Amino acid sequence: MAIRNILNQDEELLHKKSRLVTEFNERLWQLLDDMAETMHKADGVGLAAPQVGVLRRLFIMDFGDGVIEVINPEYIKKKGKQEDVEGCLSCPGEYGITRRPAYVKIKAQDRFGKQITVEGDGLKARCICHESDHLDGIIFKQHVIRMLDDDEL
Repeated sequence: MAIRNILNQDEELLHKKSRLVTEFNERLWQLLDDMAETMHKADGVGLAAPQVGVLRRLFIMDFGDGVIEVINPEYIKKKGKQEDVEGCLSCPGEYGITRRPAYVKIKAQDRFGKQITVEGDGLKARCICHESDHLDGIIFKQHVIRMLDDDEL
């Protein structure tokens, strides 16, 4: 495994739409493993492939009970609303209040191409939406209601 460079919000690649993953092979598995190591080193809970310079539709999350790998996600259901603080590894030191669904359910594939569903509420729902947005070239700041000052953190 290797630590990959996390792109900054000013990088043009972060604002492009990612392509579907079509090959489930050792290159993909290496990318997923590298992303997990990179995310943990950066103390994040989610990381999308575009953030490490790869325009493919995949992201990972970890809420303390193991890495969840999400490939080619599609929303099945969104419901409710929540407003909470959000930040991004590509926007270090910047935080804002965003409005996201309170609950989401997606269908996706795992590292072997097998169909999976992932659902969550609260932080997990925010993370799914945040990372899915990266796959469409959207950064969390496009959803911010209000940016937070240092004294509000």
